[in-house]
Amino acid sequence: MRQNRVVKQPRPFKHLQRYFVPARVVNLCFVIVMVCSTILTWREVIVLQGAYVASQRSALENVSNALDMQIQVGVDRLLFFRNGMQAALQKPLGFEVLNSVQGEFDRKRALPYWQIGLDNSRTLPIYGVSDALVEQSGLLRRDEERLHNELTAAMELGYLFRLSSEAAMLPRQAYYFSRAGFFLSTRPIEREQDIISTYYRLLTRPWFSGQQLRENRGRGVRWFTLVNNTESDNIVAASVPLDYQHYWYGVLVMSFPLSAIKPLLVGEQLQQDGGEYQLYDNHFRLLTSTQSPQDASAEFDEADVAKLQAELTRDTVGGLNLGTRYVSWQKLKHFGGVLLRIHSLREGISGDFGRISIALSLLWVLFTGMLLFSWVVIRRMVTNLYSMQRTLQWQAWFDPLTRLYNRGSFFEQAKLLSEEARAQGRPFSVIQLDIDHFKGVNDQFGHQAGDLVLSHAAGLISSSIREKDVAGRVGGEEFCILLPGSTLEQAVQVAEHIRSRIESKEILIHKRTTLRITVSLGVSDAQESGNYDFEYLQSIADSRLYLAKNNGRNQVCSVDEIPNR
Repeated sequence: MRQNRVVKQPRPFKHLQRYFVPARVVNLCFVIVMVCSTILTWREVIVLQGAYVASQRSALENVSNALDMQIQVGVDRLLFFRNGMQAALQKPLGFEVLNSVQGEFDRKRALPYWQIGLDNSRTLPIYGVSDALVEQSGLLRRDEERLHNELTAAMELGYLFRLSSEAAMLPRQAYYFSRAGFFLSTRPIEREQDIISTYYRLLTRPWFSGQQLRENRGRGVRWFTLVNNTESDNIVAASVPLDYQHYWYGVLVMSFPLSAIKPLLVGEQLQQDGGEYQLYDNHFRLLTSTQSPQDASAEFDEADVAKLQAELTRDTVGGLNLGTRYVSWQKLKHFGGVLLRIHSLREGISGDFGRISIALSLLWVLFTGMLLFSWVVIRRMVTNLYSMQRTLQWQAWFDPLTRLYNRGSFFEQAKLLSEEARAQGRPFSVIQLDIDHFKGVNDQFGHQAGDLVLSHAAGLISSSIREKDVAGRVGGEEFCILLPGSTLEQAVQVAEHIRSRIESKEILIHKRTTLRITVSLGVSDAQESGNYDFEYLQSIADSRLYLAKNNGRNQVCSVDEIPNR
């Protein structure tokens, strides 16, 4: 059965009421709360992440600065050694011990290998090879005019080397490799037979050949890294050429064994909340790590290395997430090296930031769970209250038996529609309808049959009128229909249509008992008299209804007098 439409009420913003269904409002409020709580939590996560990144960079910076400081001390000493030896070449000391170096050299220079150690308690021995071996290399040369001063200066340098080797700093190894076929080393040669092999090893190192004039025109410090399969032999070296009066005497070298750098990194790691440190050269070759070489070398795959190298070309310090690891890096001030700090997810969770993150996540989950539970409860309550309100409102507006407007709501709608028609100057018609012999149906078949008749008639009335028309039950078996915009002739056609449909339908009131009813209808129109007052129009239609009844029932009357048939 079609339900009558509710005429628009003259209340402000009523057209917005359909959007403000209580359930929708509850949903919207909880969504806003959920979004706000999520945004606030996410903001805290971002702040926490920023603090974590800052802490990682700060820890890395501390280690990098400590390593840089110790390397800088070695570089400063290297330059000090060069300045000292240049001063010795310019004005050699006249001590008897230093003067005897020349005589000792003259006696041993033809030997395949030799050493001069005049006062090993104060200075370091000089190791050398024969004239024949020197002549085999194009980079070597024994200039007899300069050789005496260089040897005495080397003895003075040996004294400085001895002092340097006893310094309680990062272990460093200092060398002076002369083009005249001898060298000094803070690491003593245990067997004289090893002098030649050590000399050739130093001769083939890049820090010697790389200090030629065409290779190092600025004559400044140059860095080299040597990475072998044996970690104990891996070194980072700084070399500087020794020049005096436009003559290249040799090379001073300060090497930093990676086996000594690793304990420094491990010590710094133990003072912090975990994290692996890795040291790379400028070609991104792994030099040393706080973990074992096997674990460290497998730390990054090719894709990770490509990402890190791309980031390193853009900045000297930064961080990058690689899966479950956070990698922060900082380029060292010396030798183009890069120090990495790798912090795993497990280490992050076990740290302060991890515990705070877990607590924050649990609080968000707990709050979200409580919010969802509250949303379910409140939404159900609001939905039930809204449904109850709608039910009570429907009961207040409609007749529960016929599902048409009841008398009070129908009269309210009639007043609104009649005023609207009056303001617009449009036709407005009223049909008054009464079921014929309804009391007899109740008396003969009972009130249940009467209710079926009323419901059946209401259904036919509702399905016979337009969407904008309004029908209501105004009495026991009396109905009234409002037809805004319809003239008297059009209203008569509607009334006749209703009458014929009701007359043609049979009603099943019992299993084998059917009943056919008829109705009488009266029609009035506001344009007949120009009076739009609904009560007046209804009284006219009601009087015409009784004319129809008096004239034999089952007919439509639209005039005040019906001629006798």
